[in-house]
Amino acid sequence: MIGIVTDSTCDIPDELIRQYNITIVPHYIIWGSDQYRDRVDMQPLDFYDRLAKDPVYPSSSQASVADFKRVFEEVAAKGANEIIALTVSSAMSGAYHMASEAAKLVQIPVSVVDGKGPTMSLGWQALAAARARDSGMVVNDILVMLEDLKKKLVQYVAMDSLEYLQKSGRIGNAVKWVGSVLKIRPLVEINHKTGLVEPASLSRTHKGIIDLLYKKFFDHFTDAKKLHAAVMHGNTLQEAEEMAARIRAQYNPVELLINMTGPVLGISTGPGAMALCGYAEE
Repeated sequence: MIGIVTDSTCDIPDELIRQYNITIVPHYIIWGSDQYRDRVDMQPLDFYDRLAKDPVYPSSSQASVADFKRVFEEVAAKGANEIIALTVSSAMSGAYHMASEAAKLVQIPVSVVDGKGPTMSLGWQALAAARARDSGMVVNDILVMLEDLKKKLVQYVAMDSLEYLQKSGRIGNAVKWVGSVLKIRPLVEINHKTGLVEPASLSRTHKGIIDLLYKKFFDHFTDAKKLHAAVMHGNTLQEAEEMAARIRAQYNPVELLINMTGPVLGISTGPGAMALCGYAEE
């Protein structure tokens, strides 16, 4: 049995986590003197409600070596004799390092994979690993498949403000926009080779940045077959559903998911953000 473990930035919908028996290691949200486990003690809707009202700005902290070790041991106790653990990009977080150190402390082999991205960049990889496991694929072949999948992944994130990305410190190469006197809405891309945030475009209006999100994302999939796509949102479900309807009508994906971006990532993207993430099978 191969256990599939990932961290709470994966943003996989709960029903798929249960369906594919994926185990989640939560990161932490630190809000003043309080600490919460991502998507455990603090759910996304509660997070966005508080973010809009609380003058104290939250921060996040990655799961520790002890956290990953405990989860690996729990998965082993349930019968796994090997584990594949996938984490958010090592360029954005220390989670990959924490998981790698924890892997040395358990009795069964643990292969730690740097997801090279956040949210459904990580989520699609965890789902693909679980589906491959369920089809009978062995660990080494799953790891090769995941490296190939990373090359196909496309993710763009549209934000209503640069403020949250700047405050979080995870601005990556989009730092070139800092200091702009304009009220800008940024569009960033995840570079799945470096795992960093890259600047993609700017708009002065919310509609403009959402239109750019759609165009930039689907420029990668003009002739795509068997498209897997996810619409992630910062507490703007209606807009996400409208985006999903547009995608279904125009591209007829084989899989289309909608989910709210979790608290740890929401600290960087803020309310009103929207992301598209996906890949096409060959």
